[in-house]
Amino acid sequence: MREYLGFTDEDLMQSPYANFYEPTLGPLQPQVVEALAVGGQAEVLFPPVSEAAAMQDASYWPVETGFTRASDKAMRVFCLTHMPGVSPLMWDWWFGWHGCEAQRYKLWHPKAHINARWADGGAEERYIGRTSLITEYLGPKLAKGAISFLPPSAMGFDEAVLAARGEVVICARIGVPGTPVKGGWLLHQIRPVEGGSEMRSRMWLGGDNAALGERPGGVARVAMQLMRPLVGRLLPDPRDLLVHNAQEMAHLASFLPELYAAFGPQSDGAES
Repeated sequence: MREYLGFTDEDLMQSPYANFYEPTLGPLQPQVVEALAVGGQAEVLFPPVSEAAAMQDASYWPVETGFTRASDKAMRVFCLTHMPGVSPLMWDWWFGWHGCEAQRYKLWHPKAHINARWADGGAEERYIGRTSLITEYLGPKLAKGAISFLPPSAMGFDEAVLAARGEVVICARIGVPGTPVKGGWLLHQIRPVEGGSEMRSRMWLGGDNAALGERPGGVARVAMQLMRPLVGRLLPDPRDLLVHNAQEMAHLASFLPELYAAFGPQSDGAES
């Protein structure tokens, strides 16, 4: 199948999603502009993945939007996105829905997303326990990834508490397609706030976050130590990753309620 960026003229005439394809992105939210101006910050301000479950507390972390390069050569990129009129439930639906077709994935970031498909070849609209194979641009760099989605409990969250609060947490392991290499961790916490919701995104990549396989033994751990410089060269610039995340989340949030109404579980599957 030919892969390409954006919608063609034919796509715009024939796609059921054409009304939601908007190639113009809005401006970055102010907190992202500020973080880019500040640049890299102290590692201590960006807790490691081992502390991910602390996000279940109501408070904010020292830095909600920004990036650092840690002492183990890892990068940590955090991003807060404000999403008026959007509910966490809509995002839970989106993560299962978008991975079934490239055109759906392109809606999310029309200037960067090329393709997404489920590794198992299925068309079910669910994501936990499945791997999404993606092709996209991160800044100027073309990247391919294998995003293996996990239940929130795998990263220490109490799922009963999340449900009671109306929160959704998307957790995933980021891998290199066709290999056992795991490059890092991905987390998006969506929690309701007045007038909508907010997304707290976390990306922990490279360094001690990288591994060979899900439960690497001693030999695999030693091998990974030797491979970490290679994994580091595969990582994007943290600024590019921050901008990409900020753009895609804010862009989709701008029309997600309408998309959910048209194609979500309460719809008939086709825009009226």
